[in-house]
Amino acid sequence: MGMGRALAVAMVGLNGHIVEVEADIGQTLPNFILLGLPDASLKESIDRIKAAAQNSGIPLSRRKITVNLVPASLPKRGSAFDLAIVMAALEAAGDVRRTGRTVFLAELGLDGRLRPVRGVLPAVMAAVRAGHEEFVVAEDNVREAELVPGARVRGYLSLAQVAVDFDADTQDLVLDLPEPGVAAPAAETGEVRGPAPDMADVAGQGEARLALEIAAAGGHHLMMVGPPGAGKTMLAERLPGLLPDLQDAEAMEVTAIHSLDGSGPAVGQLIRRPPYEHPHHSASAVAIVGGGTGIPRPGAASRAHRGVLFLDEAPEYDRRVLDALRQPLESGELVLHRSAGTASYPARFQLVLAANPCPCGKATGKGAECTCTAMARRRYFDRLSGPLLDRVDIQLHVNRVSLAELSGAEPRESTHQVAARVLAAKERQRERLGRFGLAGNAEASGRLLRGVFRLPGADTALLDRALDTGQLTARGYDRVLRLAWTIADLGGHDRPDRDDVGLALTMRQRGMGT
Repeated sequence: MGMGRALAVAMVGLNGHIVEVEADIGQTLPNFILLGLPDASLKESIDRIKAAAQNSGIPLSRRKITVNLVPASLPKRGSAFDLAIVMAALEAAGDVRRTGRTVFLAELGLDGRLRPVRGVLPAVMAAVRAGHEEFVVAEDNVREAELVPGARVRGYLSLAQVAVDFDADTQDLVLDLPEPGVAAPAAETGEVRGPAPDMADVAGQGEARLALEIAAAGGHHLMMVGPPGAGKTMLAERLPGLLPDLQDAEAMEVTAIHSLDGSGPAVGQLIRRPPYEHPHHSASAVAIVGGGTGIPRPGAASRAHRGVLFLDEAPEYDRRVLDALRQPLESGELVLHRSAGTASYPARFQLVLAANPCPCGKATGKGAECTCTAMARRRYFDRLSGPLLDRVDIQLHVNRVSLAELSGAEPRESTHQVAARVLAAKERQRERLGRFGLAGNAEASGRLLRGVFRLPGADTALLDRALDTGQLTARGYDRVLRLAWTIADLGGHDRPDRDDVGLALTMRQRGMGT
């Protein structure tokens, strides 16, 4: 009898920490003690591990087994520690060998089958960064783990098969498991199922189409106010199609978030297309921002990282939910504090808000058909706080589509055509801002815009006057400048001129019926 060791990974947010699993077999009465701040689901692993080992033909020692998860001060949660714990206990009993340098990530079934766990991709990424190369996972997690460069991954169906590869005596091992049935193939989450929404489907709405193109090119936040049926949702659904594919580092980051979240299909390849999240207006702050008991989980804002977060009927959301988005809109990151620990998730998304002009939706034009009182209208938009709207670059009013526009025979630009201009504009931004470590205009700081890229006073006169008269805040001033640079990039100009600045200012002030 001696000591056994194996490695696992504890996830805190999107950050993984290597956990050394130590097992010791004492000379006292049978017992199984698990130390190192395990949560309730991890404590339940004791009975799963015993049954899995017994049914695999390698029962655990009948003496006292003490398992310690190091570092002991780090909270651990989830079932991904099952395999590491049983391998350490088996090594302590002399049943297997050579486990100390391998990272084990799998849940155990009572019959000894290895079951997949969520968060394998970020866990393997963290372990590789820490200098580890050998990984053992469930067969269904192999494709996901192999996405990480530098990882040597082995996948198994059962605990008995793992034990064989780690020098166990095969005499009593149960290598044949019951057939689990035919599983559906892993979803290719990087691909779009069915035809993608096309800009050619949008009738009329010339100003809104231009605003969508500018938002896509510069990574700007957008708000659309208009009557029901004007096409706000249709426009928002087409924004992801205008965005280029994610680069390798971005795709790895986005895929890691979706792997950790575990609410979607199994991750089989890198997610290359920008994600699109459209939560219902009844969603809670935890659902949008993230949180929950124990270590906080990612919410819709993090799942929309490098993509689009669309909040339809925005005034119907709880105001506290909307205001919780103010911090990630500025920093591109969500830091969630809970009693069990602090977790940080990236959340650099494009926010798209859509709203009716009033609760009944008929306060357009002269508003003769509107039945809402002035107090009802005010209360409706009061949920959209000034500080939140100040962070939204483009605010415009979307009008109803006329019959002539709806039945017009003139060809409309497709998503492919608009996306080509967006890509060219983004390339211009990378060339200009790359030396500052920035990828787009939306990330440019005010100091940079008013310093290295300062525009002549004659071109910013209208903008300067809006700031002096209180129509714009200092934050709004910088955001208009960012918009102007994006408009210039789409037009192929070296810098914005007076017309570009004027159009940017107009697009910021056309929402809420103004």
